[in-house]
Amino acid sequence: MDKCEKLLGQATKFLDQIAGLAIIAVMLLVVFNIILRVTVGSPILGTYEYVGFITVIIIGLAIAHCAFQNSHIAVGFIMDKFPEKVKIPVDLFIHLLSAIFLALSSLHVTNYARSMISTGIVSPTTKTPFYPFIYVAALGLAVLCAVILVRMIKLTLKVKTNE
Repeated sequence: MDKCEKLLGQATKFLDQIAGLAIIAVMLLVVFNIILRVTVGSPILGTYEYVGFITVIIIGLAIAHCAFQNSHIAVGFIMDKFPEKVKIPVDLFIHLLSAIFLALSSLHVTNYARSMISTGIVSPTTKTPFYPFIYVAALGLAVLCAVILVRMIKLTLKVKTNE
């Protein structure tokens, strides 16, 4: 289980690093767009679209690493008042629901990307196809699902060792 968790941690960290590079790309794109607009009077065509596409990359690839590190905001002030015997089954149930939701979401987003390929829909200004970015979002959801599943398995193993 530790090897699986370590491998998943490396994968989420790699995706997070790509997301970090994408943040730099957005920053550079916006700065160069402003500089070109002011100096030459001609901005980069489609900057708004490119920023939107890159933002999908940023969020899609960074969310799993955030969950892997437990860096998300968790509202636990109610659950903290309950004993461990109540908390663990509730946590398992929430993890199970989350994993099912994320797996189904990833599947549906992947199907949506496939439909975008078949219809040939592209962005209006730059004519960039949408589907690669939709696939990135689906990948992010799938990796987030894997993080939740690993956490659920660890919680289950913890319950079994405490019995």
